[in-house]
Amino acid sequence: MKYYIIVLFLSLSLSGFTQEVSNEGKIYEVKNEKIYLNGEDITETLSLAKKTLIFKEAAAITETLKIEAAAQKNIQLKKAESKALKDAEKLKKEEEKALKKKEEVAKKLEKENKKAEKAQKKAEKERKKAEKEIKKKEKLQKNFEKAESNLNKAQKKYEKLNAKGKLSPVDERKWLDKIEKLTEKVAKAKRRL
Repeated sequence: MKYYIIVLFLSLSLSGFTQEVSNEGKIYEVKNEKIYLNGEDITETLSLAKKTLIFKEAAAITETLKIEAAAQKNIQLKKAESKALKDAEKLKKEEEKALKKKEEVAKKLEKENKKAEKAQKKAEKERKKAEKEIKKKEKLQKNFEKAESNLNKAQKKYEKLNAKGKLSPVDERKWLDKIEKLTEKVAKAKRRL
């Protein structure tokens, strides 16, 4: 911004002020198509050739100053462009760093999520295994209770029939075999528990 103000000031000063031209050891001032010498307008007193020569020199000096101002402006623009490019590169690098950080964080989160999922699956597997074990124990308990119940019923019925004397020796042998088998079932169920 500072450079633009300087360039603007130079261009205004070139167009609004007098131009000094040296010719034959005298310093002429050219302003608004008039030639002054020591503050007096001498445009009409000079010959056409001399006027043309002084105007050409003034135009050449003005043109040189304009070229210098333009060159200065170009230099300033190049500096500004260079600075803008550096700033853009710096921003790009910072964005790349930020992007890399985001990617790293995303990878970490993804790994943590996978670990959590793995742990959850393991916990679920263990829970199912525990439930299976509980069901198995409940089933074994039921089988034991059922076998015990059957044994008790069979013993009571045998004792009842035996007390009434309704059992023949063959029937008695069958009942004792039955009770023996039920006793083995109870013992087997108890071992499984």
